[in-house]
Amino acid sequence: MASTVIDRGIGADLAADLAATALMLARRFAKGATMWCLAPAWQPHAQHVAVEFVHPVIVGKRALPAVALTGPDLVDVVRVSARPGDIVIAVAGAAEPDVRSVMRRAPAWGVSTVWIGNGTRPSAGAADHVLWLDDPDPWVPATGGFVLLYHLLWELTHVCFEHPGLLTVEDGTDDVCVVCSDEGRIAEVLASSPPTGALVRTADGDETVETSLIGPVAAGDLLLVHAGLAISRVDAEEAGQ
Repeated sequence: MASTVIDRGIGADLAADLAATALMLARRFAKGATMWCLAPAWQPHAQHVAVEFVHPVIVGKRALPAVALTGPDLVDVVRVSARPGDIVIAVAGAAEPDVRSVMRRAPAWGVSTVWIGNGTRPSAGAADHVLWLDDPDPWVPATGGFVLLYHLLWELTHVCFEHPGLLTVEDGTDDVCVVCSDEGRIAEVLASSPPTGALVRTADGDETVETSLIGPVAAGDLLLVHAGLAISRVDAEEAGQ
């Protein structure tokens, strides 16, 4: 698949990123995912990405569920819209606060993330997949570079669908605690439960955790939980708050 995009003038590294991202999208869509599209500063890009996937221009290609989310309070809108297994794709600069917050919270929501942008890159691990143009020119969003990226992403996703064997993934064995068979997970506080508890949202669903190690919590806080215990807070600044 990477050779397909190299022919379009995309470098080898970005081509590999596009191929890996398309494979993730195809696997998620095959399991019933919806893709939520964000572009806080450039809303037409969010709408264009959604249209690209929902209304295929090639006869015989499947329509894939994608919705553009626009307007204020994007973090709250994504929070109530996205479900475990869904995808969030954002077209935004690395400093966009709403996108940073959504990307940071996505693991607690069980959502896969794609971040498209240009100039200064997001920090490592800011999203599951980063598709980035290094050109810092502020006019890049208006030149067609982003459109090329998400059009190629659409094309490659359908290439994956043409090879059904790619869509079947054997579940791997994640590193877990040998004592309790649990791993550290990101959780978002839904409500505190005094004196030392909280209802949180994780990729596995809502659950109650003990918070005595970290002190009082409030709705929206991000925590690292392990074996039913909140063991640390996730940096709020990194979450874009």
